Amino acid sequence: MNLYVLSLGFGLITASILAIASVGFTLQFGVTNILNLAYGDVMTGCAFVAYLVTRAGGSLPEALLAGAGTGALASYGLNRFVYTPFVRRGTRMFGMIIVTISVSLALQNGLQAIFKATFFSLALPRPSSYTFAGMIFTSQQLVIIALAVVAMLFVHALLSWTKLGRAMRATAADPELARSCGIATDRVIDAAWLLSGALCGTAGVALALNVTSFTSTAGGQFLIPIIAAAVLGGVGHPYGAMIGAVVIGLSAELSAAVISPSYKEVVAFLILIVVLLVRPQGIFAEVATQKEVVA
Repeated sequence: MNLYVLSLGFGLITASILAIASVGFTLQFGVTNILNLAYGDVMTGCAFVAYLVTRAGGSLPEALLAGAGTGALASYGLNRFVYTPFVRRGTRMFGMIIVTISVSLALQNGLQAIFKATFFSLALPRPSSYTFAGMIFTSQQLVIIALAVVAMLFVHALLSWTKLGRAMRATAADPELARSCGIATDRVIDAAWLLSGALCGTAGVALALNVTSFTSTAGGQFLIPIIAAAVLGGVGHPYGAMIGAVVIGLSAELSAAVISPSYKEVVAFLILIVVLLVRPQGIFAEVATQKEVVA
């Protein structure tokens, strides 16, 4: 029983990282209709920025701010200077997926050329350990959970109570109608990329914080669970992504206790396949249907 309780704790950590990443991923897609498969590699780049900050003597908050800022600027730049020119030329969803895969490969190989095929860890002091209800967490893992809670509350408050959040929801639902109602959709899209990138960068640093070491492929390997969480919740729906992250995170870690740790990613694949077969539109269906992800 103790093993399952420990796995539940690990699942909460994985779910927290997934929640931050998948909400950013699906929020950006909901507003822009671009399935950004370079997302995981931007996460990796932000993790390396955090590594450089801590290597220079920076603290964890400084590393998180540097990672989030790098993610925001990188995502904004990718949209402005890479994706938008293709969209203006009339490139449709499948073509944009090819473009984002190309960007992903370029980023991944660029990071490998700079940092080489070596393992890296954030240069931070050894964390303390705490026990809650039989689950063991380090101080850094508690920071990850707190980050996820704060990020989810922030996204909820933004979408529910701010003018920008309402503009994002209107742009996601019908960009042409939103534009005709006087909403500056270009600025809303820029804000969506900045917010998505900040969440991406935060998730990248959180991932590097949780693992013993990471390489230039760490974020790319984490992309499948992110997509699985987004699809389970309904692609383009932030609240669905939060639920999907909890389901995927807990399922993956509990399966490691029942079967083997090497099958964690397989579980994410299986859940993704089952969802696509049984309910391809996810838990919240309306956005996925509007974006023509499913019929």
